[in-house]
This record gives sequence, structure tokens and C-alpha cells, in this order.
Amino acid sequence: MPWKTQARRIPRKNRNRQLNVTAINLTDNAAAKIQQLVLEEGNPDLNLRVYIIGGGCSGFQYGFAFEEGDEPGDISVEKNGARVVVDPMSYPYLRGATIDYLEDLQGSRFAIHNPNAKTTCGCGSSFSIE
Repeated sequence: MPWKTQARRIPRKNRNRQLNVTAINLTDNAAAKIQQLVLEEGNPDLNLRVYIIGGGCSGFQYGFAFEEGDEPGDISVEKNGARVVVDPMSYPYLRGATIDYLEDLQGSRFAIHNPNAKTTCGCGSSFSIE
């Protein structure tokens, strides 16, 4: 009698426990720049908030703001003393992304390398998802 294998379903209530909530990565450059900006402001309670809004030439746009504290449900990522917070609505769009700080011919800026983005605009500040 051949062995039958049966797929094991994960109960709905336990599915999210297997997610890696730190799936947003922060480069050393980004962490250093966040720390520098927080020190310049003289407020150690500041966090960099990264969020997604509708708009831009590709459909969604990245937003960045320094804020004190967290909001209920925020996901936070820390590296080398720098802290980034993401709201629960933006997190699915940013899962697996890497936040970097770049200084190049286009200027200095925070940049997001997002594996969820199917297309991006030329400047890299907006993206679309299929």
C-alpha cells in the first residue's frame, strides 16, 4: 500500500507567527545618517518613519519623516542605535526591502531597494506593484 502524504495546513491564527517582522533591512549608511540627523536635532526620541502613499508617476510613493515615539501596530527595525518605524498598512509593501542612504550625482537621499516593486520611476521615489 503506497504511503499517502497530506499537506499540513497551518491554522489561521498561527500563520503570522512564522513571518519575520524584521524583514525590512537597514544598511550601515542609512543607520549612520539617521543617527547623525537625530543628533543634529538634539532629540534622542526621534525615529525615522517610512511609509507608502498613493501618488507619484508609478502609483505608490515612499515617504520619510522623523517622529517621536510609535503608533499602535507599528513595526520597528533597529540597527546600530538607529530606529525605523513602519505603519501596519505600509509594511506589506515594504516587506523584504532594504533602506539605504545614498550620496551620488542625483544628490543625497534615503533610497529603498524594494523586491515588491515591479516598476519604478526614473528617480526611484515611486513604484508600482502588480
